[in-house]
Amino acid sequence: MITVIGLGVEQGDLTKRGEEIILSAAQSGRKIVVRTANTKSYQTVLALGVPHICLDYVYESSRNFATLAKNLAKAVAEQGEDSVYLVDGASTEDNSVKALLKRTRGKIEIVDGVSKTTAIVRAANFKGCSYTAVSAYELIEKANAGALSLPLIVYDLDDSGLASDIKLALGDLFGEETQVKYIRDGKSKKISLFELDRQKEYDYTSAVAIEGVDLLQKTRFTIDDLKEIVVRLRAPNGCPWDKVQTPDSVKMSAVEEAYELVDAIDCDDDEKVLEETGDLLLQVIFHAVMKEETGAFNLSDVLTGICTKLITRHTHVFGEDKASDGESALSVWEKNKMVEKHQVTYADSVNDVPKCFPAAMRAQKIGKRAAKAGLDFPSVENAAEHLKTELAEFFAAYKSGDLAEAEKELGDVLFAAVNIGRKAGADCEKALKESAERFAKRFTLAESLALADGKVVTELSDEEWDEYYKRAKKDLDE
Repeated sequence: MITVIGLGVEQGDLTKRGEEIILSAAQSGRKIVVRTANTKSYQTVLALGVPHICLDYVYESSRNFATLAKNLAKAVAEQGEDSVYLVDGASTEDNSVKALLKRTRGKIEIVDGVSKTTAIVRAANFKGCSYTAVSAYELIEKANAGALSLPLIVYDLDDSGLASDIKLALGDLFGEETQVKYIRDGKSKKISLFELDRQKEYDYTSAVAIEGVDLLQKTRFTIDDLKEIVVRLRAPNGCPWDKVQTPDSVKMSAVEEAYELVDAIDCDDDEKVLEETGDLLLQVIFHAVMKEETGAFNLSDVLTGICTKLITRHTHVFGEDKASDGESALSVWEKNKMVEKHQVTYADSVNDVPKCFPAAMRAQKIGKRAAKAGLDFPSVENAAEHLKTELAEFFAAYKSGDLAEAEKELGDVLFAAVNIGRKAGADCEKALKESAERFAKRFTLAESLALADGKVVTELSDEEWDEYYKRAKKDLDE
């Protein structure tokens, strides 16, 4: 079994047990491998006078940081199952040891040493005793997993290239202007985060430390910060308006913000999309905080629910189902949705369409779900023939003078028109919205053309209006 021993940070940090194992290994002829000679703790190995090899050559032959740890682990494994591997700092915080654990499936013995972060924390002089410490080699992965929080220490900042990667990652999370401490050889100095890759020297002792930042001093925020702001607004000494709101009083704000986001997307305005996305997210957090106040659920429950839903409904990605195109993927989603919602019949699915949806959107979704049960038109042409029938029934009711019946038949006409669009693969809500927008633009131009001719628009004949409208349509379509 390979034995891994942490040498600590300084000469003399090696534990008594670690020293005994190294000396015993030398006497029995076990191979002793040192990760690098470029550390102060390497002097301990020299003082013991044991034969050993250093793996500094692996650093030179490794293409990037991702492969370095694997290459070091491979080099150690090649020395034999009874070799002894010496690393600076604590064994458990070394990436090559983690790679060796994976390579040997955990069949190694670890003798820990003094942690590298101990000296760094001392130099950082954090106000509190709680902090997150992570190797620079692991930071990107940890950042993507949302596992970084302040106070934070990033060690193993070996060179300017790695420092540049770390600067970008931390800058995205906390802001490039954030004040940090650059630590090297036990000495610390304050710099702005954007200066992290501009230091004169980097080595195995280099690190960056970031103290916790007060909410009002932050320039970059997280979803947890947004929740904290809403909680403060809802507190007894918070905002007089925010603290008295209820789910019912603000429910329509979510609808309004969703429409404003759609409008921003239609305008292809990224700055506006950014703003409206934030406004919509605020609505989500606001409702989560209000429900947390009553004990119904909290933000963590909301995030857990949506993540679970995405996994369980995408069984063609995270499970055994297959989907070769968008249509089959949607079928898998709908199948899983029916199971999760305990929808035994297709009628359960049809009646599950929210009643507050815009009419065209709800009509299309109802028609689509009914079609999955087999109730549908064979083609667009058949759907169009049905529209003719509904139109005839509408005119019959209209001519009879029965306004209520005519309105009911008009609803059937509109529903039939939606079915034509659905069968043709169109988004009926989008189509109607864009049609209304086109009409508004054409009308605006038609009126301006008439006014330019000195006309009074309310006195125009049908033929004149038609002519101006056609001119406007032609001008806008060109």
